[in-house]
Amino acid sequence: MLLTPRTRNRRIQGALLASAVSVCLVAASAPSPATPLGIGDRLFPHLGNPGYDVKSYDLSFTYPGVNDKPLTAVTTIDAVTSERLERVNLDYTHGTVESVVVNGAPATFKSAGEDLVVTPGEPVPAGGWMRITVRHSSDPVTTGNGDGGWVRTKDGLAMANQADAGHMVFPCNDHPSDKAMFTIHVTAPDGYTAVANGLPTGVDRAGKSTTWTYRTAHPMATELTQVSIGRSSVLHREGPHGLPVRDVVPTKDRELLEPWLKKTPDQIAWMESKVGPYPFETYGLLMAQAQTGFELETQTLSLFEKELFTQPALPKWYVESIMVHELSHQWFGDSVSPRVWSDLWLNEGHATWYEALYAEEKADKPMETRMKAAYRASDSWRAAGGPPAAPKEPAPGQKISIFRPSVYDGAALALYALRQEIGHPTFERLERTWVALHRDGTATTADFERLASDLANRDLSGFFRAWLYGTKTPPMPGHPDWKSDAPKARKGA
Repeated sequence: MLLTPRTRNRRIQGALLASAVSVCLVAASAPSPATPLGIGDRLFPHLGNPGYDVKSYDLSFTYPGVNDKPLTAVTTIDAVTSERLERVNLDYTHGTVESVVVNGAPATFKSAGEDLVVTPGEPVPAGGWMRITVRHSSDPVTTGNGDGGWVRTKDGLAMANQADAGHMVFPCNDHPSDKAMFTIHVTAPDGYTAVANGLPTGVDRAGKSTTWTYRTAHPMATELTQVSIGRSSVLHREGPHGLPVRDVVPTKDRELLEPWLKKTPDQIAWMESKVGPYPFETYGLLMAQAQTGFELETQTLSLFEKELFTQPALPKWYVESIMVHELSHQWFGDSVSPRVWSDLWLNEGHATWYEALYAEEKADKPMETRMKAAYRASDSWRAAGGPPAAPKEPAPGQKISIFRPSVYDGAALALYALRQEIGHPTFERLERTWVALHRDGTATTADFERLASDLANRDLSGFFRAWLYGTKTPPMPGHPDWKSDAPKARKGA
């Protein structure tokens, strides 16, 4: 995710997402007590659920033709249990549940916080397959003054589920540590086009509606799910090594946006020259007619505000570097996902790094200049948001506020220091090895530290402890003259 300059401060300071939106359950009951669970993530303790590992999701959405009415939906989850389950908790809120079936038999259910607590007729044994089918609605209208889950565009809908809003769209195990395969079906009236993560596997027309089906070829975190429904055109081109590239744009703007879209194949080739082969089956840009305040690395189909490409005040080099920021996330954050949300710096720090490196190589914007400026601000960022690998918890009602400067340029600054410390060749080998070693999986800050130490052939634990967890910014290797400004005192402090 990258917050755009015009809205970054407003969104972080405002209440962006109501933290509790009730689930409306219909004609169902479950034995008490039903309690919300979680896997204990420090930043989002109630996200995720213990006792099972999701292997696949099958999502079906039916769009009614207007974006202010709920979609009817069916979610089928195939999972493997790790313990005997008398109840199964799913993350789900902001919708109406009609029925739940577990392993072919009806189950009872009730809400608990932002969990849907399901009680099968018989406990599910440990070590076996479990299939849960939930018939529910998916409401695109959010409460409060923030976005979450569905994004209402001028001509339909898109998704923005980061960091914790996937369960506002469909029942799931809404934590990036539990990645799964996805099949997504979208039915919409004539005149609309639906596109989702992965590659198309079928288009079925019946009466005055069409159903599109897409399937991922690699596992995906719930926060990276994307569905676009709109009066759109899908533009196709070829990327490196025959990679299919497809972009989704408002039909009326296809010629206007083409000069930007045609840059993607060369950007993919540039990223491959830095870190190795593109990790997925396709890529493309979804240019949405919406005011989101950010761009988002939804897997294989990154979400952008169309306005980013039509504002004459934004320099060409800047827009291109933002395109590379989201593209680089396909390696860092999507293919290699964070084990816990405190590992977010591995996503955003690397995306910011390649954004800056692209600007240096393609637009003569020196990396050192940007990093020196970041160094000056670093102590203030750490004081306000925590150090890169230990970000402060989000404020109530501001869950997206974990996306602070310390995990963007502050984390990129730590990578710059690392390159200074171990040298360019070892750093570049680290980057390539990291994405190859953890492809399609999850990884932690400790994993990155160990790999860096192994490749540098020396213990870097002290370096990482200072740069990733220290409240003060350490001296910059090779630049002892760099200074960080003292944090300004807060009003009323």
